[in-house]
Amino acid sequence: MIELVAFDMAGTTIDDHGLVYVALEESVRETGATVSQQDLQRWMGTEKSSAIAALMELGGVSPDPAAVDAAFRRFLEILARAYREDPPVALPGVEDALRELRTRGIAVALTTGFSDEVATPLLESLGWTVGAGSEHLLDAVVTTSEVTAGRPAPYLIHHAMEKTGVTDVRAVLAAGDTIVDLLAARNAGVVGVGVLTGAVGRDELARHPHHHILDSVVDVLSLPEAGATP
Repeated sequence: MIELVAFDMAGTTIDDHGLVYVALEESVRETGATVSQQDLQRWMGTEKSSAIAALMELGGVSPDPAAVDAAFRRFLEILARAYREDPPVALPGVEDALRELRTRGIAVALTTGFSDEVATPLLESLGWTVGAGSEHLLDAVVTTSEVTAGRPAPYLIHHAMEKTGVTDVRAVLAAGDTIVDLLAARNAGVVGVGVLTGAVGRDELARHPHHHILDSVVDVLSLPEAGATP
């Protein structure tokens, strides 16, 4: 039986209209680098400074620290403007699904490739809060500000376990819409679930280690390991 679910944010639980990837691509292009869609997809879901540095190098621009820092600041500016113009919303059915999981006694954590400065205002705009009572939607949130490395490293998931007091990786399910979500789940030793609410299709996700490929995280409710009634 699953004791903890660790869900990605943008593209998995939150519809940000793909704006994080628009902002990432634009901020890297402004450095003079070229950005292929294949390279952009490969770095979806990862910590954004690392993604910027990698994409700059792949696009022919030296990723020296000052240039990466400047590009990251531009990423934050572009994303903040985009979110003001087209605010993110919860994906269909997700809020009810998170409440139902908690009702079943399963802790709910969000993990993300965002740092605190992106994740905190995003969650505030949705009204999603962390706490033990039913007035809260989440038991924990883990951002890249809290770990030494983002996905595909397992640390976001393991830190969610620390925050929620879960000690057995076999009792954890991690879901996300990108390849690195699946790789992080594999590296963490947990049940890995790919979802199709992001930009990566079923065939591409299925090429990577996984236990389930689902249309949405809402479908986690139907899994036997999440307490679904046969």
